[in-house]
Amino acid sequence: MIYKFRAIVDAEEDVFRDIAIQEDDTLEDLHNALVNAFGFDGLEVASFYTCDDTWNQEDEIPMFDTGDIAGEQKTMSDYQLNDLLDKEQTKIIYVYDFINMWTFLVELAAVEEAEPGETYPTLLFSHGELPAIAPEKEFEAEGDDFYSEFEDDLDEDDLDGFGDDSFEDYGFEENWN
Repeated sequence: MIYKFRAIVDAEEDVFRDIAIQEDDTLEDLHNALVNAFGFDGLEVASFYTCDDTWNQEDEIPMFDTGDIAGEQKTMSDYQLNDLLDKEQTKIIYVYDFINMWTFLVELAAVEEAEPGETYPTLLFSHGELPAIAPEKEFEAEGDDFYSEFEDDLDEDDLDGFGDDSFEDYGFEENWN
């Protein structure tokens, strides 16, 4: 079977690519197809992230084993597409270049029979131009304001004791000669 994906740049402009790839190809094969489809040089590190139906990021699947014990962490090459994605679980997030954070929402759009004589992966459709720089991300914490946990009941009057001359002078200049 062939998986047909739509990879959308997480940006305001509509920029996406449709890719057909064999269901038993790996996430690494999909990574390479995405790099080629969007015209990247392929020299940067990337990861896939599992997600829920509303694109909330879950588990990372990196290109390389970055774990403390070699061989313990699974990488893109360890996962066939049909291990993670099917008609019920259709979404995965792809991040390319962790400096610029190119982020793509990748969704399985169709599962079809292979076309005789066709080679896969293949770019089916291209829409829009990739911006010159990656769109800026806004990271927001869920729930309460992050800084509220540092709030206390102290105000300026409580800190007045630190502004008077009640502390002994230890001769700062003398200690540094």
